[in-house]
Amino acid sequence: MASFFAENCFFLTGPTACGKTAMALEFAQRENAEILSMDSVAIYREMDIGSAKPTPEEQKKAVHHLIDLVLPTEEFSVVEYLRQAELTVKDCLARGKKPLFVGGTPLYLKALLFGLFKGPEGDEGLREALRAEAFEAEKNGDLHYLHRKLEAVDPVTASRLHPHDTKRIIRAIEVFTLTGHPIHEFQTQFEPEVPPHSKERIKIIDIPRSDLHCRIERRVDWMFEAGFLDEVRHLREKYGTLSKTAAMAVGYREILEYFDAIENPGRKIKDTRTGTMVLPSLDVLVEQIKTHTRQMAKRQVTWFRSLMNQKFMF
Repeated sequence: MASFFAENCFFLTGPTACGKTAMALEFAQRENAEILSMDSVAIYREMDIGSAKPTPEEQKKAVHHLIDLVLPTEEFSVVEYLRQAELTVKDCLARGKKPLFVGGTPLYLKALLFGLFKGPEGDEGLREALRAEAFEAEKNGDLHYLHRKLEAVDPVTASRLHPHDTKRIIRAIEVFTLTGHPIHEFQTQFEPEVPPHSKERIKIIDIPRSDLHCRIERRVDWMFEAGFLDEVRHLREKYGTLSKTAAMAVGYREILEYFDAIENPGRKIKDTRTGTMVLPSLDVLVEQIKTHTRQMAKRQVTWFRSLMNQKFMF
């Protein structure tokens, strides 16, 4: 584990909708701990329903940190996350509290455990150009343009990334463009083992896939019942354009595309049940989000297993 501020912290992680919040509250109340969010969407204010952010009632049961940090129009890097996490951990320890990191964002967990991958600095001009290329391709029905572009120069990394994981695909293309080397060559140097004495502080929730899928179905249904559409509509009306990171979050991206299609007659969205492009409808939207959430959960489980190289604790 990293020798810096996080080495004496506790970690509770697992795929989306697996039940982390309830276990975290129980641990916090039993162990005199405070909860530090490890969720890349919960850092945004007013993005509450889609991020399954702890409710006000849950936040009364234990002190929560690292949520509602920035406006949804702001970009928020893992570097800034580590900076704020370090300040919070030091404050908790100074007050005699145990810091418990809770969430399912793999990049945040990996950075907390091992530090940051030292690749080339980002080139925003290159990223914008790639996004523009992808946007034009998508308008013509090509939804996997960037994934194929990456596959041509770095098939190893492309095989590991879902075609819709745009942020990581762009980063991989960027690294190859700037260095001439595939990103997996850099990442090979970024895969240390978690020391045995540290594994006892890291708990990973695992539940049968069928149960997890049922939990995801129920969560997405609850989100819409709780007003998910109204939440995203409010964000659009108040802020106009969200930051790239906020707008790409699962659930928010699909609803933003749904609104865009409704406002532009003839524009279609993808029906994940058939793989075809169809006119926007609420049932297609809900199924989109359920499908993409299941896909995200699968990637999370795979990532946690490969990273931790340990049996699941729950």
